[in-house]
Amino acid sequence: MDTHQRSSARGIVKQLPEVPKRQILAEPAQRNTAPAIGLAAHILQSEDKDAVMGVFPSDHVIGRPRNYIKLLRPAFQAAKQGKIAVLGIQPRWAETGYGYIEFPNEASGATRQAPVSSFREKPDAAIAEKFFAAGNFYWNAGMFFWKTSVLLDALRHHLPKTATLIAGLPAFSSRSFAARLKEVFPLCENISIDYAVLEKAQNVVGIRAGDIGWNDVGSWDAVHDLHKRDAHNNAVRGDALLKDSTGNYVDSGHHKLIALLGVNDLIVVDTPDALLIADRRRAQQVGDLVKLLEKQKRDDLL
Repeated sequence: MDTHQRSSARGIVKQLPEVPKRQILAEPAQRNTAPAIGLAAHILQSEDKDAVMGVFPSDHVIGRPRNYIKLLRPAFQAAKQGKIAVLGIQPRWAETGYGYIEFPNEASGATRQAPVSSFREKPDAAIAEKFFAAGNFYWNAGMFFWKTSVLLDALRHHLPKTATLIAGLPAFSSRSFAARLKEVFPLCENISIDYAVLEKAQNVVGIRAGDIGWNDVGSWDAVHDLHKRDAHNNAVRGDALLKDSTGNYVDSGHHKLIALLGVNDLIVVDTPDALLIADRRRAQQVGDLVKLLEKQKRDDLL
């Protein structure tokens, strides 16, 4: 585990004091979601062969938890019956930064559970508008429910190399587990659970969510929307002075005063080693800058 991974694990331990420290694992290497979820399923099944598992992204916000809990009951019930259940969020706008779940048109009634017709990749703006207008396309929230045995069977069928590597690990309680995981995990395929299993499985059902106050906090634009805003729709963290400016997100990091004059819909984030200034409408593309930094081998900033 490198320094970054140890730091991440410590941060999670600090945020989740109620979870035993030994149950918090940091990946020895980044291999996307399929190996990580498979590892968790393997550990859980070793404790309980009938275990039912939920997968929840850690960076999402649920503003209406009571409504959300009501959705979890049918999701876990479907999982107990041997199905793979996925949570779909009713779109609030035509978003290009999320994948979509397509439901049959005839499934637009009151029943929350419905078969999944297809999974769609992140669309361009024109396709996103069509999805939004159609009414039977929901945002893919990345929340999944299944019996661990069902998930592990699916991995053995669709991702046999990774499944075999994970199955060969010693018991989680073993003293050799951590060392062996460090050797084995980097050999797993680098692939998401969506590509590896969900898009190929036949027993997938969707749970359609209404208003649960969901936000994936996947961009600075999302942070702006979650933050307390002034009368001009500006959100500020730290020391900032704004005049004749609207719709901006400013995070000074308390390093210095940031002043904006006559500008709209910007993202301004100041850190000790870098300054980001971006159009809020292109917030989902900030990741492209990270890719450029990686290409330029700017390890000092990554």
